[in-house]
Amino acid sequence: MQHTTLWLKGALVWTGRDQDDGFKERDILVRDGKIVQVGDVAGKEGAECIDLSGFRVTPGLIDAHTHIGVCPEDFPEALVDDNDMADPITPQLRVLDALYPQDTAFNDALSGGVTCVQALPGSANVIGGQGMILKTKPDIVERMAVVACSGMKAALGENPVSVYKPKDKLPTTRMGNAALMRGAFVQAQNYLAKREDAQKKEEPFERDLEMEALAAVLKREMPLRVHCHRLDDIQTAVRVAEEFNLRYTIEHCTEGRLIASWLAEKKVYAAVGPTLSSRCKIELKNKSWDTPAVLWRAGVHFCLITDHPVIPIEHAIVSAALAVKAGLPSDEALRGLTCYAAEHLGVEDRMGTIEPGKDADLAVWDGDPLDARTRVVATLIDGDSVWHR
Repeated sequence: MQHTTLWLKGALVWTGRDQDDGFKERDILVRDGKIVQVGDVAGKEGAECIDLSGFRVTPGLIDAHTHIGVCPEDFPEALVDDNDMADPITPQLRVLDALYPQDTAFNDALSGGVTCVQALPGSANVIGGQGMILKTKPDIVERMAVVACSGMKAALGENPVSVYKPKDKLPTTRMGNAALMRGAFVQAQNYLAKREDAQKKEEPFERDLEMEALAAVLKREMPLRVHCHRLDDIQTAVRVAEEFNLRYTIEHCTEGRLIASWLAEKKVYAAVGPTLSSRCKIELKNKSWDTPAVLWRAGVHFCLITDHPVIPIEHAIVSAALAVKAGLPSDEALRGLTCYAAEHLGVEDRMGTIEPGKDADLAVWDGDPLDARTRVVATLIDGDSVWHR
């Protein structure tokens, strides 16, 4: 990919850095896909100048929990690839092997200023497989990938029970969910012990893809990302993660506001959403726009998600605006879709703020991003203009 040196001039820029709140007029210098200067830039000789006076610029938005590319738009439900519902424990599955780059939702994402996402397996299985973090410009899948295997998707609560109870197969209760999750990690521990013993004795050892995937979680090389809405499921997720000393995140966290101080004590990272949806099942009855503000006031690390296609990904910014309406400060809402989302995914060294060294992933707006009348006018990924109105 070829890049020119870009001098983005005259825009009101929100950098996302904690110590630097608000939109302020700043220039941005981009070279070889990276931000090299912000503010009064020097060394801009020979750069392509783009005058953005009258516009606003934010970091490209990051949606930390989607099913984009594995639940393609316009595909019948029977042909989507997010859930393999033959067994409740399927850690060997990878979104990397099912992602469809021509999903029209990628263009929708760009039109909404979303430059990076995590695509995850669905929540039908207790352990459903490995997600990936990717940029939203359609390309060869490996070239889109930021982290090819970014987390192990797991699920507690209604979804696995509703899939396997009709099959007379575990899990049929929340106890079954937890037992299967624990059992899978115990099996992986035993696998690791046997593999280590075989290596010491220099004996052959038969590989098992399922166990190797779980071993990466046990060794803290990959976080466990646990779908849970209800507060008892959230507590179970934390309990199991602590039992096996896992890195983990809480995905959805719908009733998290009811135990916010406890989540803060546990230093939980929570992805909150899709709050723009209806209460389509029992465990969503306490869904509220108050949740992000309550978590923020308690000191819980949070980000905002669409769970696309549950909420169309181009409306990620709408979720932030509605969180502001419920009491979340504007800067915190924007961070929930930028730097906090990057931290949730562990890619904050590359994206989430506008500062030197970061990828030049930017969204250009014709007004306040949190105003419903505002539109994205251009989206840049790695310094390249990949979408414009």
